[in-house]
Amino acid sequence: MEIAVAVMVLTFLVFVALAVRTVRSVKRRAERAGRELRQKVNRTVSEATLAARAVQPGVIGEAARTRRELRSALDGTRGVLRAGAADDPALRESLALLDQLYGHARQLDGELETLVAGDPDRGWVASRLPALRERAQRIVRSADSLRQAALERAHRHDADALNALHEQIAVEASALRHWAPAAQPEPGIEGGVEGGKGPQERR
Repeated sequence: MEIAVAVMVLTFLVFVALAVRTVRSVKRRAERAGRELRQKVNRTVSEATLAARAVQPGVIGEAARTRRELRSALDGTRGVLRAGAADDPALRESLALLDQLYGHARQLDGELETLVAGDPDRGWVASRLPALRERAQRIVRSADSLRQAALERAHRHDADALNALHEQIAVEASALRHWAPAAQPEPGIEGGVEGGKGPQERR
């Protein structure tokens, strides 16, 4: 009886532990999904705001266009590197460099946003904007360089693979064209010598 009670208690405790673990796992997934959703919503709102400001003339529009150019260059480069990083260790190293570049871009993006939104003196903002834009151009050029190199690497890999396949097909095609039929017995051997009699034996 005591053994049965102990087994029941142990089973109950295991069930409770599994239930708690499941609830925590579901909660973590829900929180992670909520964070990702909030990030997507915030990014969408930010992009829409930038798009509206980018068409404005003056320093507001120039700052917004600079920020959009930064985001476009970095996001495009990240997409290209991620696409090939699974099969290419060199691209994984490039992703690490891009992460560092993202850090500089986020800092610059914050400075641009604060400059435009926080200072009503448009003349002072205009005097500061060229230096910020020059920093942005350096980041964009670095991102473009990584993206172009990754694309060239992928194209070269595809070309090398296609050349190797072409050579294999050429060898196989040559082998198919130069086949020799199986050797056939000479006429008359089987019927005239082995399977029959000579002229003198028939007489």
